[in-house]
Amino acid sequence: MKNVLHDPFSYQRKPEWLRISLPGGANYTRLKESVKRHGLNTVCESASCPNIGECWNMGTLTLMILGESCSRACRYCDVPTGNLAPPNKEEPEEVAKTLALLKLQYAVITSVDRDDLEDAGASHWSETIRKVKHLCPDMKVEALIPDFQGKENLIATVCEAKPHVLAHNVETVPSLYKMVRPQGRYEWSLKVLEFAQKHFDFPVKSSLMLGLGESADEVKIVMKDLLLSGCRLLTLGQYLSPSKKHLPVVEYIHPDKFAEFYEFGMFLGFDHIESGPLVRSSYLAERQFSMLK
Repeated sequence: MKNVLHDPFSYQRKPEWLRISLPGGANYTRLKESVKRHGLNTVCESASCPNIGECWNMGTLTLMILGESCSRACRYCDVPTGNLAPPNKEEPEEVAKTLALLKLQYAVITSVDRDDLEDAGASHWSETIRKVKHLCPDMKVEALIPDFQGKENLIATVCEAKPHVLAHNVETVPSLYKMVRPQGRYEWSLKVLEFAQKHFDFPVKSSLMLGLGESADEVKIVMKDLLLSGCRLLTLGQYLSPSKKHLPVVEYIHPDKFAEFYEFGMFLGFDHIESGPLVRSSYLAERQFSMLK
């Protein structure tokens, strides 16, 4: 594994396969104006997702709840750490009402980690999902949740609200966890997926970032672990460093390699995989849901 902190190629020019087109289209414009008007916090915009145009034109977006600051300091993430405000008690209702107005086909809801709260935000999550499902009965809801430190009672609190898809991103391989996610645990992430699959009947989903120094064999081992944990949907994408303060890119993974991982995963038995340099965890989420066997 390369030394990611002193790799002379860490800030090399991005390869041509990472070039993207500017977003546009009637539905994209409609959603962009609506998001601004209602003051929604979308990961699509805050993370500068390269697929924002494609997803928004298909009527899918990703919202973030429980504030704009996180209790953790993952070294790949651009979300601020600290300065944690109490959860907005009106947020579940506000999110539901706004999504009802937007008339979306599919929404992904995610959140910052809130280890500072007694229940890590699980009850807030549950209320948000229930209110969204009540006010948006025709819309599919994907809950992209934190690991809740692997605590089954908190995972159950969210799962009992019955999102259409339960997602939790393992993000990277075990050997890199201390560097990439110092306050996370690989075992916690697998436990979220395994518990949800074992006790509830909705599909379970996860995601991996590549290019942080992992080996191909490590990626394949994680894919096997995810499948054994009950994960049916998977996304694989290229890690891109938000700034020079974050972990640098060790390697730009060639599209052919992403294709190899796709073939390997489908051979293993995943229901659907999105694998490519520009893929992000919520990429074409509605299509993934529709591809379930």
